[in-house]
Amino acid sequence: MAKILFVMTGAAYWTLKNGHKHPTGYWSEEFAAPYSIFTGAGHQITVATPGAVIPTLDMMSLRPSMNNGEENALKLENVIREADELRSPISLKDVRLEDYDAVYYPGGHGPMEDLSTDAESGMLLRRALASGKPLAIVCHAPAALLATRDENNETPFANYRLTGFTNDEEAGVGFADEAKWLLEDELRKLPTDYSRGPTWQPYIVVDRNLYTGQNPASSTKLAEEVLKVL
Repeated sequence: MAKILFVMTGAAYWTLKNGHKHPTGYWSEEFAAPYSIFTGAGHQITVATPGAVIPTLDMMSLRPSMNNGEENALKLENVIREADELRSPISLKDVRLEDYDAVYYPGGHGPMEDLSTDAESGMLLRRALASGKPLAIVCHAPAALLATRDENNETPFANYRLTGFTNDEEAGVGFADEAKWLLEDELRKLPTDYSRGPTWQPYIVVDRNLYTGQNPASSTKLAEEVLKVL
């Protein structure tokens, strides 16, 4: 049995460039699909958030239109309802990386609000990358990599091959013109060797122990790749 740390946003909103606080949180599929895969294989999950805040679900992510129908949406809702780990997160500052065999960051717009500037998450990411343990990050969660920069604006993730939510996909959900910044742009400037697949289709990139997925549809494939090395 492996122990897997899910690092999740504690944000319940995302501040847009006009100052509007858009309700958000984590994206259901990006939690529920990997959670089901890992626990189904007998592995143990611990959830960590900034300040041990109980993570907020982005309710948009449970809409049938976002999940190819009501049946799939209900399946995700049931997984989330039964996942007790969501109700008892630990604080990021209390995480001991040596207690875990892998680290996973699900997305949603929430990480754009908090994890993109969270120093404790940034330190954990640097240590996880250096440890050689599988580090998986999906969709908007690569925003957390922005917090890995040091006082010289350097990051150990520089020039790693990776992916994340695309500008086209942000435009597709109506936020490209409203966001303060776009994830694809910031990842390219970090700099990373960013690549992408077709819009809304599963696409993952593996570079050494870093596993990244482009969008919600990539979360299942991403978890399956991590499962192979656990």
